[in-house]
Amino acid sequence: MPFNKHLDELEAQSIYIIREAYAKVNPLAMLWSIGKDSTAMLWLVRKAFLGRVPFPLVLLDTGMEMEEVYAFRDRIVKDWNLEVINYPCPPEADMDQTLPPATRAAMRKTEGLKGLLSEHDFKGLFCGIRRDEQGLRAKERVFSPRSLDGSWDFKDQPAEFWDQYTTNVPDDCHLRIHPILQWTELDIWQYTQRESIPLCDLYFAKDGQRYRSLGEKNITMPVESNASTINEIIEELKTTDISERAGRTMDKETEDSFEKLRSQGYM
Repeated sequence: MPFNKHLDELEAQSIYIIREAYAKVNPLAMLWSIGKDSTAMLWLVRKAFLGRVPFPLVLLDTGMEMEEVYAFRDRIVKDWNLEVINYPCPPEADMDQTLPPATRAAMRKTEGLKGLLSEHDFKGLFCGIRRDEQGLRAKERVFSPRSLDGSWDFKDQPAEFWDQYTTNVPDDCHLRIHPILQWTELDIWQYTQRESIPLCDLYFAKDGQRYRSLGEKNITMPVESNASTINEIIEELKTTDISERAGRTMDKETEDSFEKLRSQGYM
């Protein structure tokens, strides 16, 4: 399939999902991690609604993002005139102390999201996850029902055939909506290059290292790389055997760390 046709089809499908959610689910918000995936999703939302974003963005703020990430956030919020809810996450001391350290730190966003949902009556949340990121995410649906506390049973998910999605949920539930679920990491980079979507500089190599995935500075590490441009990153992805989440320390603590987080509401 020609390169641009493939991206056009992905774009059209994602915009359809975004508009379908906007028509059927109310009120809505979008979780924005400020990384490459959720920023590409934000770009798609702006395309879907002719340059505007008709619902708030939610930043689950642990206070532990890298300085470059906060600077990028502030610039994009100003340049694109975005409505933002900056929601503070509870301290690590309030998390389950039996969890491994990095998993415990990551759980802060899960608990922050629960707090957000208890204060705001959002029936739908856009999330920028992809199936190819991690094995458990491969089991997700585009429209994924969750209980009010965010818990998720990956063994009991609705069927999705012929672009027919479950958009009705009980009063005590909400939907996680995943417009870029079918995209790959390479798709995101090629689309970012084609559309000239702005990115945080941490994705580009400096002194032989760069970030493949952006998380909190206490649980995210760079990987070895000399790719300092999007072209070089695209070429690197075609041959690398390094996992995209290689820099996420929580993924390495126990085999079920990520599964525990996801089952309890992690994005």
